[in-house]
Amino acid sequence: MLTLILIGALLGFFVGGPFGLLIGGGLGWWLSGRLSGGLKMGRGLLEMQRQFLDSTFAVMGALCQADGQISGNERQVLEQLFLRLRLPEAAKADARAAFERGTSADFDLDGELARVARLTRSQTALRQVFLQVQLSAIAADGVLHPAEEQMIMRVARGLGCSAAEIAQIEAMLRGATQQGAGTAESQSSLDDAYKVLGLEPDASDSELKRAYRKLMSENHPDKLASRGLPESMREVAEARTVEIGNAYQRIRQARGQA
Repeated sequence: MLTLILIGALLGFFVGGPFGLLIGGGLGWWLSGRLSGGLKMGRGLLEMQRQFLDSTFAVMGALCQADGQISGNERQVLEQLFLRLRLPEAAKADARAAFERGTSADFDLDGELARVARLTRSQTALRQVFLQVQLSAIAADGVLHPAEEQMIMRVARGLGCSAAEIAQIEAMLRGATQQGAGTAESQSSLDDAYKVLGLEPDASDSELKRAYRKLMSENHPDKLASRGLPESMREVAEARTVEIGNAYQRIRQARGQA
């Protein structure tokens, strides 16, 4: 900080004499403050992203343990998620440690959720990415046990999610499953498409377009990254935008607009 002030003062003196020295020193002080603030913001964002990733795996551990055991499929999903997120070995070790922390009997789930709620604050799209990862993990064995369903609702409430947000995520997961299995489109998939966009079937065309554009803007990976989403989770965010786009096109097809 002092170095920038001195450099600014010297340059100002050479250009404008004593008056220039004051101006240059002032500019150096202003610039050093901006740079210092930028560095602090950068460090703060990195710490937010680290905490988000840590909490993601800790809560995942608690959810997978909710039915009394962690299945081989759930362990496999964990490893697949590591690959999908392209986590380096050190980050994988941290994620596994967080997962195991979540499975322990004394894990404070409510405290962890309060931590995530503070990180995401009013960022609906960010907390939905968090919830989507959790739902993917517990759906790995093809069965949603009552204990897991109760736990995911507890997680959603702890994050401040509405019932509509839960329905939106569940619809996205069903849509991805049907698409992956090659299931034919049906009335239920159309209903899910409306849920993905947070709309009722009687929504007007203008409401449909407005909801689509709003969700695409809110879920843009760059915007989420600036609000705390780890870079490693960019692919998850991109998958969400694909599902939003698929839902929009599904509705347009049904309305004879595509």
